[in-house]
Amino acid sequence: MNIDHINIAAPAALMEEVKHFYCTALQLEEGPRPDFGIAGYWLYGDGKPIVHLLVSDNHGDAETPYFLDHVAYAMQDHRAYLRRLDELGVEHGTLYMESTHTTQIFCKDPCGVGVEANFTGEKPDT
Repeated sequence: MNIDHINIAAPAALMEEVKHFYCTALQLEEGPRPDFGIAGYWLYGDGKPIVHLLVSDNHGDAETPYFLDHVAYAMQDHRAYLRRLDELGVEHGTLYMESTHTTQIFCKDPCGVGVEANFTGEKPDT
């Protein structure tokens, strides 16, 4: 089994900022999206629409707490990714997993969704 895509709902006032984050930080590209009668974007990586963005003012504070903590992406070139996050002014943290030889970089998108970027075989600068 593979994950096909993730969907992030955001209010119209925040949508362009969310799209900019994913297109800049993760270098995804806006691509074709069916007309669902609701505004949004499909953002592509490796030719596949992996992040779906949906305009919705019905998401946010809720009686039942949310439990999705983060979404993780396998990426390359952690130094370039860190530069992009710094250029965007995005706070982030880094962890090196010696057992898997993986650098992990954690941040949050403009909606507060956790974003984990994994760089296997790349050791952070010390």
